[in-house]
Amino acid sequence: MQAHLLPSNIADLTLMPHYDFLVLGGGSAGFNAARVARDFADRVAIVDSAPQLGGLCILRGCMPSKTLLYSAEVLHLARHAAKLGLTIPSAGADMAALHARKLKVIGEFAAYREQAMNSGRYAIHRAGARFVDSNTIALDNGDTLTADRILIATGSRVSWPAIPGLAESKPWTSDDVLELDFLPESVVVLGGGVVACELAQLLSRLGSRVTQIQRSPRVLKEFSPEASTVVARAFTDEGIELLTGTALRQVRRTADGFEVEFLHDGETRVRSARHLLNALGREPCTAALDLAAAGVTTATNGRIRINEWQQTSQPHIYAGGDCTGPFEIVHTAVAQGELAARHSFQRPGLKPVDYSGLLQVVFTDPQVAVVGRSEAEQAAAGTPCLAASYPFDDHGKSILMEAKYGYVKVVAEPATGRILGAEMVGKDAGELIHLFSVALAMRATVHDLLRAHWYHPTLAEIVTYPLEELAEKIPG
Repeated sequence: MQAHLLPSNIADLTLMPHYDFLVLGGGSAGFNAARVARDFADRVAIVDSAPQLGGLCILRGCMPSKTLLYSAEVLHLARHAAKLGLTIPSAGADMAALHARKLKVIGEFAAYREQAMNSGRYAIHRAGARFVDSNTIALDNGDTLTADRILIATGSRVSWPAIPGLAESKPWTSDDVLELDFLPESVVVLGGGVVACELAQLLSRLGSRVTQIQRSPRVLKEFSPEASTVVARAFTDEGIELLTGTALRQVRRTADGFEVEFLHDGETRVRSARHLLNALGREPCTAALDLAAAGVTTATNGRIRINEWQQTSQPHIYAGGDCTGPFEIVHTAVAQGELAARHSFQRPGLKPVDYSGLLQVVFTDPQVAVVGRSEAEQAAAGTPCLAASYPFDDHGKSILMEAKYGYVKVVAEPATGRILGAEMVGKDAGELIHLFSVALAMRATVHDLLRAHWYHPTLAEIVTYPLEELAEKIPG
């Protein structure tokens, strides 16, 4: 980023725009913080250097990826219609039409966000930024801004691990895959996290030959081993070549595409494909901010250190969203941004963001969804719990839908039966998990949930089986 000096004449400092609240980044955390701050102050600014306003979720994350994933799911069902007694002679992806539909869907969301940001309620600065000191921001267009309160919400970017040849070979990132208007013949996907798994299955279902290479012993390592096993089995059943427990050695660009050399089961192996996707994770997008000039400290993983009120090491500088974590999830980013704005104006009655009922969803098929604390987390904390589970392949509605992968697991407090957490892997798990999200928020027990009517046959009805098993062991 180009450096700009402060005015040499101190009198020129009076010409600098000054704000009560200034946000760096116009995504979910930043925009919602500015929106809330505007209730308490007139001089609110948003600084964003992206070519298009809207943030990662709308433009290059949640909305485009889920739009494409849903289309791929419909295609997958059509290609396997024979299982349902249907004859569909052929089904394929019209990549140009798929791309156009995605652009239309996200365009509507982006237009709404851009309209809100350009409503006149905020000063919008379309430029890159860096700190000069803890109250002064230099923009790469030569302007300088000052503010009493600042929120850093610059999000995350694709990580480039030090693997020989990786960066130099210029592979695709998730941004590139979400912009495809043609069907790749073959793709090697590096990584086994949420983004890697969602995009590997997307490409495979659209018709690409996919090899997925993961360094850890299992995909989705942030989730339970049971969840990882189910997703891995579904992937291999669909034809994805899945290699886990590898050590990436080298990436090479060839005349025909890419070669990836890696160690697997003690042997050096090579996989080739026309295209390569780097999905080895993301990192905070803060390198260009010169946080040291502002006295803002970061953790070893690069995330900005914050307290429970989203304050950094400088009390008037806050941080929220992907650049600070602890979770890269939109609804937590929104909550963090709103809390930061309210706390900076010393609003009464505030509480820190409560992560005890946090939802996490992976939009693979089967989907993975968790809420609250898992059985393993309870054990690690030395907290007693009871758990029960039930498989999708023994449930009426999932059987008739040919949606047999997965299970539902419920974790409860032994003495009271209060729901502590739940894990679902299966058809529409991301929708069904909200049953338990509400239960956690209301401190409901297994007996409370069993008092409700559960319609047969529905997917939701599956939760009654582990609940009934727990109810037999817990006083009513």
